[in-house]
Amino acid sequence: MIACLKGELYYKSPERVIIMAGGVGYDILATESCYVNLPEKGQEAFVSIYTYVREDTLALYGFADSDEKAAFLLLISVSGIGPKVALAILSGISPSDLSAAIRTEDLHRLTKLPGVGKKTAERLCLELKDKMPLIASDAGSSVAPAGKGSDSQQVADTVSALVNLGIARTNAEDAVHRVIRETPDVSFEELVRQALRLVA
Repeated sequence: MIACLKGELYYKSPERVIIMAGGVGYDILATESCYVNLPEKGQEAFVSIYTYVREDTLALYGFADSDEKAAFLLLISVSGIGPKVALAILSGISPSDLSAAIRTEDLHRLTKLPGVGKKTAERLCLELKDKMPLIASDAGSSVAPAGKGSDSQQVADTVSALVNLGIARTNAEDAVHRVIRETPDVSFEELVRQALRLVA
């Protein structure tokens, strides 16, 4: 199972990337953001990989970062969504925006994505609403405002703590987000306490 590739960038296009590693050229189907973040041909590149294996198929899918890969894995777990559709979806929306759209059941936003009709959008919300992680936006503003106590790791740790206490992930994420928005410099202990009070 190939999890990532590091080597010389031999070829790139918005849909396809070839990386030379150990004398072998690996053909990768990539998201748009993966393509955009790649260096020029001939330079060293690193790509996060998912190896898709079926009886008649062996394909490598490439992502810009671990958030994209995690979102891809969640998408293909949904009935009716294969890797090609999942890749197209992630080429049309960032993992943070996808997470927000699913958690808020924004069908209007979801149905604008390639290969996603109303029924598929509803299925995404139904199956992934409680599984989709709270992912910080590129600017870091939607989940983790500036402040010593508001980094994304603290958000993840707090949500995990609340889930372990039996609170639904969606409720935990919403509560943590609200506390951080109102008190950017909150400590971890205070964040847990205030979030618990909101969901009580």
